[in-house]
Amino acid sequence: MQVKRFFAADMRQAMKMVRDELGADAAILGNRKVAGGVELTAALDYPVQAPAPRQPNPALEAELRKTQSRIAAAHAELSSRAQADAVSNRQLQSEQKPAAPAMPAPAAAPVAAVDPRAFDAMRSELHGLRELIEVQLGSIAWGQMQSRKPQQANLWRRLQRMGLPAELSRALLEKVAGIDEPRKAWRMVLAYLAQAIKTTKEEPLEEGGVIALVGPAGAGKTTTLAKLAARYVLKYGARNIALVSMDSYRIGAQEQLKTLGRILDVSVTPVDAGQSLTQALAPLARKRVILIDTAGLPASDPALRMQLEALASRGIKSKNYLVLAATSQSQVLKAAWHSYKRCGLAGCILTKLDEASSLGEVLGLAISQRLPVAYLADGPRIPDDLHLPRSHQLVSRAVSLQSAEDPSEETMADMFAGLYNDSSRRVG
Repeated sequence: MQVKRFFAADMRQAMKMVRDELGADAAILGNRKVAGGVELTAALDYPVQAPAPRQPNPALEAELRKTQSRIAAAHAELSSRAQADAVSNRQLQSEQKPAAPAMPAPAAAPVAAVDPRAFDAMRSELHGLRELIEVQLGSIAWGQMQSRKPQQANLWRRLQRMGLPAELSRALLEKVAGIDEPRKAWRMVLAYLAQAIKTTKEEPLEEGGVIALVGPAGAGKTTTLAKLAARYVLKYGARNIALVSMDSYRIGAQEQLKTLGRILDVSVTPVDAGQSLTQALAPLARKRVILIDTAGLPASDPALRMQLEALASRGIKSKNYLVLAATSQSQVLKAAWHSYKRCGLAGCILTKLDEASSLGEVLGLAISQRLPVAYLADGPRIPDDLHLPRSHQLVSRAVSLQSAEDPSEETMADMFAGLYNDSSRRVG
């Protein structure tokens, strides 16, 4: 039997090292937290051979059941200790209160004091065991998918090449689970994806009113606002449109907007820090369209909260659009949505499509958060590179940008582990 220890920064990396060196049939004997990460002890009871196609692994599933039993036992121990603490606390409280003479009660068994460090160590071990189970279950689930449903596994790979989130991929594939012909199944997946992408019913500029662009720094808010302003002026003239800048934090931001205003012959109103947005907008009440450029501030900045509260004011009736760069990673996109959702979002504007290597991430966020797509920006030209969205065209573009190579087996196994993790959190 080969027994080896593996050290890594987290459980996923440690499991990858085990799979790469010992193969998918290695048994995990133990895991523990160490300085700088985790330590896994794994064993293999036969010489290492060339990797074979992943098959259901009864031995690994049995090991998982044993590990789950350990977690259940640990949970029971935690519960019993918590109950013992509660009994001890009630006894202490009763001793402190004056009580009438009563018949002596049987003496309670002494309760040992629980060291908080022991609780912390047990929680850490439970967390490690849970993460280990999730990684192993992900590997098993992906292996079983490939052996039992190879067509579904192929569709999974194609959606991952597009960069779509795992939850969205699963929802799409559930809709075509009964279609046996591969080409028809793929066409139906893309049709359902196009159906899931919502667009604004009416173009915001045509609808009019106060329109604010919000989003993180570098997403392209000011450039997009310039395209919107130029698009309106070319169609209706400069008389009934005004620009407002709330970005008093970035050097030269308001000057950039003033330069645009001079070129388009459109008035520009700066809103300085501490100034009321309502007061700044009052002289512009007769304008048909008011475009507001905002500052891209860190989520922890108090000025961001004040800015979003001003835009959420009922008196302003602003329609706020989240500007999302298609070049951003999934976590960056999610963080942007969490930071700016408090102002009330009417939809989103997708920018930098010409620079993106994948559209799956940004489309996934728009779909999962039910954000209608209002405009697409795919270049620097003003206003030529601003377009109204068409869902089927977005899907075609996403397919054309998909990766040329299939994701690795480890990537797919980790994705299934993430699905298991998300499901367990919802159940819990």
